[in-house]
Amino acid sequence: MNASTFPLNPGDLPAAPAPRSNVAAPHPSVARTAGPAPLAETAPDVKQKEQAAAMARAQRRRTLARWLAPLLGFLGLLLVWQLVSHTGDKQLPGPVVVWASAVDLFADPFYVKGPNDQGIGWNILSSLQRVGLGFGLAALVGIPLGFMIGRFNFLNQMLDPIISLLRPVSPLAWLPIGLMVFKAANPAAIWTIFICSIWPMVINTAVGVRQVPQDYLNVARVLNLSEWTVMRKILFPAVLPYMLTGVRLAVGTAWLVIVAAEMLTGGQGIGFWLWDEWNNLNVAHILIAIFVIGAVGLALEWLLISIARRFDYS
Repeated sequence: MNASTFPLNPGDLPAAPAPRSNVAAPHPSVARTAGPAPLAETAPDVKQKEQAAAMARAQRRRTLARWLAPLLGFLGLLLVWQLVSHTGDKQLPGPVVVWASAVDLFADPFYVKGPNDQGIGWNILSSLQRVGLGFGLAALVGIPLGFMIGRFNFLNQMLDPIISLLRPVSPLAWLPIGLMVFKAANPAAIWTIFICSIWPMVINTAVGVRQVPQDYLNVARVLNLSEWTVMRKILFPAVLPYMLTGVRLAVGTAWLVIVAAEMLTGGQGIGFWLWDEWNNLNVAHILIAIFVIGAVGLALEWLLISIARRFDYS
């Protein structure tokens, strides 16, 4: 039978195979994790933003508290002062009266109308000059003496009873000795500052030297270093924080002593000016002098703290 006798319809022919694709189908695990990927990437970013915002709020609260707390303290002081000035015999002037008097006083702080009638600016400078001289002499003597006391045990045993005996003496007890020796008020005041401000520097420097680890000194002995090299390379960097602490305590003591000494010796200075205003019964100027003394002492303390921070290598 001839093949041409069978009719061929297109439906009777087998279907052609589908063309193969070069792109492979994704793995089922990849298909499962592809959906939530954008959400997983943004979650840590949101958490970091929330933490940054919380830290910024905490920093703002700390800054506000740092400025607000002292302001509230001063407002409370002014309130108590105003209440006290309105009680009793009302001889204590209030803050408004003292402020007006201070404005007039500092309008011309450097006037000169005589040896005993000068502006408050000259009196402050005179007191600072005495403090600088007495404190400088105390530093020149006290710091090296503290190094030697801390370094040599025999010298420590020899001078420790003397320091323990003289250190508690009241500052004003030294003033008559100065008047007797120097025969003048100005060097007597400088002497009083010197003898009272030397002890903090001596004691703190000696304590700092004793805190140096013995291993450092043993290494210096093995290397056969000179005493000057040991002082300069080992002791001085280690003792510097203790020494600066003694300097801060000493300058505060010096500023306290000069006010009391000038009240007794007279002449020129913030202490003498305060006592002179008391003799004139000018209570407003007395209060101004108190605030000026506190402000100058605070400025000296801030200056020494800034210097100490520059040498802080911890």
